Amino acid sequence: MQREGEEQEFAAGHGATLGDDAPRGKASLRARCVRGYTRGMSVSPASTHAARVSVVAGVAVLLAKTYAWRATESVALMSDALESIVNVVAASLVVWALEFSKQPADDEHPWGHGKAEYFSAGVEGTLIVVAAIAIVREAVETLRSDGAHLHLGLGLAVSFGATLVNLVLGLWLRRVARESRSPAILADSKHVLADVATTGGALLALVLVKITGLQWLDPVIAIAVAGHLLHEGIEVVKGAASALLDEAVTGDQLATLRAAINAELTDEESVHDLRTRRAGARIFVEVHLVVPPESSVLASHARCDVLEDAVSRAVPGAELTVHVEPDVAPHSAPGR
Repeated sequence: MQREGEEQEFAAGHGATLGDDAPRGKASLRARCVRGYTRGMSVSPASTHAARVSVVAGVAVLLAKTYAWRATESVALMSDALESIVNVVAASLVVWALEFSKQPADDEHPWGHGKAEYFSAGVEGTLIVVAAIAIVREAVETLRSDGAHLHLGLGLAVSFGATLVNLVLGLWLRRVARESRSPAILADSKHVLADVATTGGALLALVLVKITGLQWLDPVIAIAVAGHLLHEGIEVVKGAASALLDEAVTGDQLATLRAAINAELTDEESVHDLRTRRAGARIFVEVHLVVPPESSVLASHARCDVLEDAVSRAVPGAELTVHVEPDVAPHSAPGR
């Protein structure tokens, strides 16, 4: 009786429940070993800092590219300036998404607010697509009007300098995104590097126009750059949509999770029904742990802690939920 009372008290204090028809002292419980409910999303300070730097740098680059466009009257550089406007708007949205993701989990959002990052990435991808369509429209109008008369000079040098700033920024954002596992920062880095390609195409157009005198090359290369932007935007939107639909962990990361769990199992234990999903920088993992039928609630919960620690060490940002069940029936039984 004393052991039964201890187990009931322990189960109540750790979110586990014993079934009404469960034999006392057995491991027929659903022990939800979740430690992240009261925490906010694991948004790193580096991600937030990177997003703010991106906004400031984006404004500076936008001003430089607007001057370059006005100075040269190039459709290609106009497309470049338009893309920079999208960059600033998108970077500001990333700042909001990261701040929102920091909010702690609550009753309405028990898994946190991390998917705001994917929302940000989806909007950013959509803006890239819209910018590409606008560039094509303007380039086609220029072709119909027999091209524009370009004025090359200081505008080219200013545009080139802005491109170098964006290249350094984009590579730095990509590194921060990989270290912090932030989908919003990763989308921002892709956007900035796509902007570098846009400017590269624009500068190529101007150089070719200067060499050949063929004014129509400017809008044609602008259309080619827009095609590249369209591809990048669609890829960003597809990635965000997949994540919002609870995309599972795959590849090396999934293999690492499996190895971390299997390494902690005793000869009398086994696992099945491993499931994973992403939410921002965090990964949620669920697994069924089969234990000997004589295991107590206390012992079973201790085994959950061991597996949780192993998973969090193997993949930072991962949180494990364990369903404990006794080894008394085939795992393929209905409802398992």
